[in-house]
Amino acid sequence: MSPPLSCNTQDGRPRRSLKIDLVNSYEQWPGRCVAAWSSGSARHDEVKQETMAEERDCRNGDASKAPLACTEDGSNGSISGLILPPLMTIGKSTNILWQGCMVKREDRQRMLNQKGCVIWITGLSGSGKSTLACTLDHALLQRGKLSYVLDGDNVRHGLNNNLGFSAEDRAENIRRVGEVAKLFADAGVICIASFISPYKRDRDACRKLMAPGDFIEVYMDVALDVCEQRDSKGLYKLARAGKIKGFTGVDDPYESPQEPEIVMKAVNGVYATPQEMTVQMLAYLEDNGFLTVGNRLRCSHFPICW
Repeated sequence: MSPPLSCNTQDGRPRRSLKIDLVNSYEQWPGRCVAAWSSGSARHDEVKQETMAEERDCRNGDASKAPLACTEDGSNGSISGLILPPLMTIGKSTNILWQGCMVKREDRQRMLNQKGCVIWITGLSGSGKSTLACTLDHALLQRGKLSYVLDGDNVRHGLNNNLGFSAEDRAENIRRVGEVAKLFADAGVICIASFISPYKRDRDACRKLMAPGDFIEVYMDVALDVCEQRDSKGLYKLARAGKIKGFTGVDDPYESPQEPEIVMKAVNGVYATPQEMTVQMLAYLEDNGFLTVGNRLRCSHFPICW
């Protein structure tokens, strides 16, 4: 552990410093130090963060390697009466805390008069995922509902343009999209995600991010030969010629959903049109309360409204 820091005020006078024991083992915060001081008892609003380079004379070593706590005598222990929220470690992110806001998901849903959800459309390339997603998106707009389409190709233009099509990259691709879709739903938006998402475990992981009922899996159950006949992008031809490796349905597996909320499949050998499938989707959303909330939000619900 690095030596304790000596903290002075800007005019050079010693500042009374007290140890803050945030966690049992704290992480390094480059260039930052947390300190609390008071002529009497320490209070929560007296905890401040200051930049070492500007306001501290940190002796004995690199400031980026200094501990979070700042003491004058090197003593251990925490500030009596100081209550700090518990910091969390999630994945590789340490010392983080969820920031709550006054506006809740329910407030946004009342304002929009709809309920946020994720419609996850999965199926082989050429099964009609994007066509259904865009047709449904347009129909919702005509009804005055706010929706947004997350399309597999589109997100690879930006957010996921550093990912390929290996099993590992496919999993990370879907993980990121699932987290983004969750944010859309939290905003009260009807998020329509159109992705091949061939692996069941990845789709199930996205479902677990959502509250029960808010993840609507739509399986485009279209036969492989039909998808190949459509082949609007010419990808199947390239895959059959060996110019694309790891193509779902050709040399990479697709794991069909076992219990999707909705299945779009042929009836007597005939597939429904995008418009007919959209009518089915709208009926599902209506029946399950996603297209109306009631008691719409007014400014009077808040003390200040701009």
